[in-house]
Amino acid sequence: MRTFFGTDGIRGLTNKAPMTAEVAMRVGMAAGAHFLRGDHKHRVVIGKDTRLSGYMLENALVAGFTSVGMDVVQVGPMPTPAIAMLTRSMRADLGVMISASHNPYQDNGIKLFGPDGYKLSDADEAAIERLLDEAPRLADATHIGRAKRIDDARGRYIHAVKQSLPQTVRLDGLRIVLDCANGAAYNSAPTVFWELGADVVAIGVNPNGVNINDKCGSTAPALLQETVVASGADIGIALDGDADRLIVVDEKGAIVDGDQIMALIGASWARQGRLKGGGVVATVMSNLGLERFLEGQGLRLERTKVGDRYVLERMKEGGFNVGGEQSGHMILSDHATTGDGTLAALQLLAELVVAQRPASELLHQFDAVPQLLKNVRFAGGKPLDDKSVIAAIADGEAALNGRGRLVIRPSGTEPLIRVMAEGDDAGEVERVVDMICDAVRAAAA
Repeated sequence: MRTFFGTDGIRGLTNKAPMTAEVAMRVGMAAGAHFLRGDHKHRVVIGKDTRLSGYMLENALVAGFTSVGMDVVQVGPMPTPAIAMLTRSMRADLGVMISASHNPYQDNGIKLFGPDGYKLSDADEAAIERLLDEAPRLADATHIGRAKRIDDARGRYIHAVKQSLPQTVRLDGLRIVLDCANGAAYNSAPTVFWELGADVVAIGVNPNGVNINDKCGSTAPALLQETVVASGADIGIALDGDADRLIVVDEKGAIVDGDQIMALIGASWARQGRLKGGGVVATVMSNLGLERFLEGQGLRLERTKVGDRYVLERMKEGGFNVGGEQSGHMILSDHATTGDGTLAALQLLAELVVAQRPASELLHQFDAVPQLLKNVRFAGGKPLDDKSVIAAIADGEAALNGRGRLVIRPSGTEPLIRVMAEGDDAGEVERVVDMICDAVRAAAA
């Protein structure tokens, strides 16, 4: 049973267990001890987003890592994918990102990357959890680690992201509204697009420690929609707090989700002979319309459990190079080891430049099937094991048979049952979802 690690590292309300300075220091000690392998001088790269609590957690982690003999490289506010990239390029033994992604500033989290730039395996996380319960393996006085800040990390990441585009592709003539969520990419993302020639209208680029994701960014796109229309922009891009996901807005202010982005990139790369694995990897939450679109292109959609780590695992297993989530996580493994909103945006913008078509046309690759998701909160127990809930789910599957899908799953972070259905008949979809939600409520009462 995991005590600290969830589906995406360790996360929680700041100054409440497990997101305290004490736990962060222990994590540094345990993770550092686990990755001390061989006689070379070991190194960890630490980055963070713009949350006020980042200072506290960073200093605690530095104390933990140096106490077990690891040198620390601090790079300041940087996107999560930048930390993954720097961990690999600097030949570090470990990478750490301090962020709670799209959550409000009161939350924070710790994500760990191995020396290959990928998020840690379940086995590595389990080993670190075991070490958290043991006495720390402190280095002797002569082998305590050093900490050093480097100033050129942002430039290294900007250069790496731009390299994902051919030298012939420029963004001249494109007006782009870019919402950085007052988060980790507030400096790097506008610079990337500006250096490639775009006219950038930047919003959400004035972090103050408490305004990250506050009425801005990928989970609150209203400001982006308004600004795109008001400024006459060609397209809008919203990142989340740690810039590993994006949501796009076309020139009319309509939201484009991750499914349409995967459809565009997957189909385009297939035509160019660049797509690997014969299709795209997405989660069970991706729209049935995406699956039908890809089938029409002679491609397949591989589905996984919810979570970008499961998408990446399947990509590695099957040799795929395009995967993602409806929520906007895009993993393009030819260029990155984790989701990268800025990098994915560049691929979209390159398509826009080549096609010379409005974003509203280019980014509408398929008509989404009516989809409805509702959450049912419960106090305890296992309502999904109740006979009446099992019967309701069976009835729902029978009603949608051949015309839709049903996905029922417990939340990994809250006492919620998520009920999602989709199908060609919106009314039938709503009836099925409501029937199952009612059954769950009754079982949980």
